[in-house]
Amino acid sequence: MTVQILPIAASHIPGFGRALDVVAREKRYRSFLEGPPPEAVRAFVLDNIEHGHPQFVAMAGDEKLVGWCDARPNSKPIYAHSATLGMGLLPEFRGRGIGTRLIRSTLDAARVKGLYRIELTVREANASAIALYRKVGFLTEGMRMDAVCVDGSYENVLFMALLL
Repeated sequence: MTVQILPIAASHIPGFGRALDVVAREKRYRSFLEGPPPEAVRAFVLDNIEHGHPQFVAMAGDEKLVGWCDARPNSKPIYAHSATLGMGLLPEFRGRGIGTRLIRSTLDAARVKGLYRIELTVREANASAIALYRKVGFLTEGMRMDAVCVDGSYENVLFMALLL
């Protein structure tokens, strides 16, 4: 099945919300344990579209949204040169190079937008995501020990960044 990487559009909002919820409910990757309410998802996407913030989706066929990547600029003036990266893929689409295509599209759009610094947090146990981030140039800046607690298990969180 062919997977296309496209800039997000309003028509992608329901699929984005569903994919975000699936990944969040895995309890392994996101900072929340279920997807936000539909109105919050809609507001996030429409704000990204309106302001030209980089956000891409991976579409399998014409209708199934299987992943996303976004770089949301920081709203504080002294941090306006930086953005926070967020991404996710449905489990059955991982390990196929789709994440690499998504993140490269997002980073290219961030460069065009004039962003200089892209940062993210990732759980230390998420070896595949860390490998992807390093592959495209992210460096580890630090770690917060036992920063996450899910179902009674603590996890360290890495801070990573890329200067464009």
